[in-house]
Amino acid sequence: MARVKIALPSTFLFATQLPVRITDLNYGAHLGNDALLSILHEARVQLLAHLGTAEVDHATKLGFIMADVAVEYKAEAFYGDVLHIDIGAADLSKYGFDLVYLVKNQTGREVARAKTGMLCFDYNTRKLRALSAELAAQVAPSQP
Repeated sequence: MARVKIALPSTFLFATQLPVRITDLNYGAHLGNDALLSILHEARVQLLAHLGTAEVDHATKLGFIMADVAVEYKAEAFYGDVLHIDIGAADLSKYGFDLVYLVKNQTGREVARAKTGMLCFDYNTRKLRALSAELAAQVAPSQP
């Protein structure tokens, strides 16, 4: 069976820390896959705020929509763990970019890698819109 492999960017744009809550556990008593997506969502919202934007600007109804997601699980996480999440960008296009997440626990053990494909979206017209040059410059991976 082919496995998902997510390449990490050479640099990261943002880092945050989020705890694993009791409600994030599944019947195996570890972080559930659905809860990891919620944690990544919170990290993404924090990144966008750091960049001076939001997933949706409720005044203009301009924002982003997630086109796809991939997760590569590396280890379990448990209640009380503090997840350290680094986020970088990759594959910029006319309409969006990928965000790549590296998730480690408080001891530095890698828990997961993930990628979300983010597209610029106009919620007024329900259509894609072009990625602004300003945001593209902010998220563009730096060249070595």
